[in-house]
Amino acid sequence: MSDLAKIPVTVITGFLGAGKTTLIRHLMTNTGGRRLAVLVNEFGTVGVDGDILKSCAIEDCPAENIVELANGCICCTVADDFIPTIEALMALPTRPDHILIETSGLALPKPLLKAFDWPAIRSKITVDGVIALADAEAVAAGTFAADVAAVDAQRLADDSLDHETPLSEVFEDQISCADIILMSKADLAGPEGLAKARKVIEDESPREIPILEMTEGVIDPKVVLGLNAAAEDDLAARPSHHDGHDDHEHDDFETVVIPMPEVSDVNA
Repeated sequence: MSDLAKIPVTVITGFLGAGKTTLIRHLMTNTGGRRLAVLVNEFGTVGVDGDILKSCAIEDCPAENIVELANGCICCTVADDFIPTIEALMALPTRPDHILIETSGLALPKPLLKAFDWPAIRSKITVDGVIALADAEAVAAGTFAADVAAVDAQRLADDSLDHETPLSEVFEDQISCADIILMSKADLAGPEGLAKARKVIEDESPREIPILEMTEGVIDPKVVLGLNAAAEDDLAARPSHHDGHDDHEHDDFETVVIPMPEVSDVNA
C-alpha cells in the first residue's frame, strides 16, 4: 500500500448478541492477504470480545493489531479514545491494509462517521463501508436485540454513554447509516421470520441497500470489504434521530490563551 493511500475502514454495528464478533472472527481467518487491524469497542472490567478475538489472531491480524476501546460507547468517546488509537495505528512500522471497527451495541454510527473528518486523520483513512448486523429473530419479534435485559445492563455499565436512545431508534440509526445489512441467525429465524425481518428493515431504510442473510458469521469477505463507500462524504444520505443535537456534534477545537500587555499607544 502506498503511504499516501487512505486506509479503508469498515464499521460494524449491531446490538449485543447480533453476531459482530463472530463475523469479525470469520473475516480475520479469511483475510485474502490483507493485513487487518481490529478495534473492539468493549468496556467494563472484562473485555470479552477483545479476549476472544486475540485468542484467534492469525498472521495477517496479529494480537497486537487488535485494540480494545474500553472507555465506553465509541460515539461518546471519539476524542479521548478513537482518534488517538487511529493515530497509533498509522504510526505502526507496518500499517494495516484494512481496519475493522466493532462498535458497542448502543453506539450511534453517524457520530463516529463524523470523526473521520477530523484534521488529524481525514487524509489517512476512509470509511469503506458501514455494516449493520440485525438479529433476524429479534427484529421479526419487534425486540431488535436478542437479550434486551443484557443490552439494558450494558447501558447501565457505561458511564460515558450520553444518549438515552430507545432500542428502536438505535436500530433505525444503524439501518439508516448502513451500506449493507446482514440478517444474522438466519437459520434460527426461518423463512417466515426472515421475510418479516426483511420487511421491517426495508421500511426503516431511507435508501435501497443490500440485505443479505447470514448464519454463524459466514459471508464472503469480498461482499462486505472493498465497498469504497467513502461514507464520511455521504452523511446527508444517512439520517439519524440525533441530527442537529449538540451532544453528538463532537466538534474538534482547541483553546489557546494568549496574554496581551497593556496598550500604551493606541495608534500602534
